[in-house]
Amino acid sequence: MANDLSGLDGVDGYGSAIRKRENTNGRDLSYPPLPEPLTVPVYDNHTHLEIADGEHPLSYREQLDRASSVGVRGVIQVGGDVETSRWSAAAALIEPRMLAAVAIHPNEAPALESAGTLDDALAVINELAGQPRVVAVGETGLDFFRTPEEGRAAQFRSFEAHIRIAKEHNLALQIHDRDAHEAVIETLLRVGAPERTVFHCFSGDADMARLCAGRGWYMSFAGNVTFKNADNLRAALYAAPRNLLLVETDAPFLTPLPYRGRPNAPYLLPNTLRGMAAHLETDVSLLSAQITANTELVYGRWDAEPVTAAFAGAGDDPRPEQTPRGGLA
Repeated sequence: MANDLSGLDGVDGYGSAIRKRENTNGRDLSYPPLPEPLTVPVYDNHTHLEIADGEHPLSYREQLDRASSVGVRGVIQVGGDVETSRWSAAAALIEPRMLAAVAIHPNEAPALESAGTLDDALAVINELAGQPRVVAVGETGLDFFRTPEEGRAAQFRSFEAHIRIAKEHNLALQIHDRDAHEAVIETLLRVGAPERTVFHCFSGDADMARLCAGRGWYMSFAGNVTFKNADNLRAALYAAPRNLLLVETDAPFLTPLPYRGRPNAPYLLPNTLRGMAAHLETDVSLLSAQITANTELVYGRWDAEPVTAAFAGAGDDPRPEQTPRGGLA
């Protein structure tokens, strides 16, 4: 998840998001136009459809309908706390184009530790990790950009617990790594990385890409790989083996050029993919086919476990009725 999450609040309404992105800095709040559809479909490795954005926010199914129309076959919907992880797991149960990842975001861990509730939150994540259509633990990791020194012990403890949960449930691990490359890698080597480990929104350089490749860790690139100041990311992309590449939106954040700053969504994934293909000097369809194969190796097929209920209409709400919003079980 990108880190401009201040000001999130609840958004009521069935089938709608449960958080709202703060609109600041004079952003253009209109959604960009649909890109040209991909010939070979692809998956969005990491998105946050629980977060509303834009002047006229879209429901998660409106988001996915647009994505389907341009060749984005499915998404990994990612939680970052107890409430959004529950939402993600519940939504994946009724939406065939969605699989879920569940976790406590590293920036949430220090406050939970201070409140004495981190273990309770981790117990919920462990329970959710056993539910159908939950295929990953994430996003978890370390963030030294937003968390001061005194909060880092909680981040390490939370990260190590998530690694154990992923291995116990044989799930992929999605890593959030911001200004913490060496510490993240040291922790993975010390604790033992899960067989399928993914660096979400890869932010390292070419040397780190080669290190990840040596360990068989996947690297997922987001819209910021298209930014003009992202030469280091493009160098890492070039250094990464094609069989370890994934692509993501991290929506509603990190909208690719030429729409940087506007609301992001899974339907804009083709813009990032085409930017990656251009830098790699390869055919877009060939890259799509490779990334689709990689994604299914990490998470399995989207139809491997059936959804549990058919949609009844636009009012479907993925939140379980028995789960109080924001509460711990």
